[in-house]
Amino acid sequence: MTDLHQRITQQLRTLSLKGLIDLYRPLAEEAAKNQLQYEEYLALLLDEETRGKTDRSVRTKITLARFPFLRTLEEFDFSFQPSLEEKTLVRLGTLDFLEKAENLVFLGPPGVGKTHLAVAIGIKACQAKKRVLFLTLPALLRDLSLSVRNGTLPASLLAYSRYHVLIIDEVGYTPITREEANLLFQLVSIRYEKGSILLTSNYGFEDWGKIFPDSVVAAAIIDRLVHHARIFPIQGSSYRVRDKIHRRKSAKPSPSSLISQGEGEIKASL
Repeated sequence: MTDLHQRITQQLRTLSLKGLIDLYRPLAEEAAKNQLQYEEYLALLLDEETRGKTDRSVRTKITLARFPFLRTLEEFDFSFQPSLEEKTLVRLGTLDFLEKAENLVFLGPPGVGKTHLAVAIGIKACQAKKRVLFLTLPALLRDLSLSVRNGTLPASLLAYSRYHVLIIDEVGYTPITREEANLLFQLVSIRYEKGSILLTSNYGFEDWGKIFPDSVVAAAIIDRLVHHARIFPIQGSSYRVRDKIHRRKSAKPSPSSLISQGEGEIKASL
């Protein structure tokens, strides 16, 4: 390592520009080959550093969002869910709903892609450098209930209010208590017209009385959720069931199974 290279490397580390340590020499060779001006070479360096920092920032935001898996809108099979209009869903990727703090609500039976859509839109928000958090309703209620016991509920509600996008998954899979319903109401209220909520539920709003022990609280939560919301009922088949059937059909029988099958047919004919 030459003295000049060692000096530049140390300076890049000091300036927290570690991504350029392996790049500045190849870019310098490219600049010399193309007879670039000093400012043009500097622009190349800054472009690479900006791109690297953006990529690292997005990866960090996706990690902090705690998605259960990674899915994109481009991967969603709209042909399998004809009840959804593809153009409308793709437009959500522009994040225009964030400007008015609108909520997105995906309703439908298990397996129709509700969580896939919520995650995909959440990833789009992360790519736009927005703060996103994904959690199931049971996990959210456990955290809020714990904060009540610890005397930190106001701080917890404030923390949840600071996310640009709060994704609440699996509303309706487990019944909730009266206390939990009140906690959810407080959370929805503190985010009302301030931040977007993406919510998935296997129940339509007309059936939320089966989830909540108090119909008054349920009505109040629904009122705040739907006032500024885009609601997407999904009436289709389950992707998981489709994939299972597809795997079963595409599975090739082993020679031993064919032999066993043949023996069974011979015995049946005797």
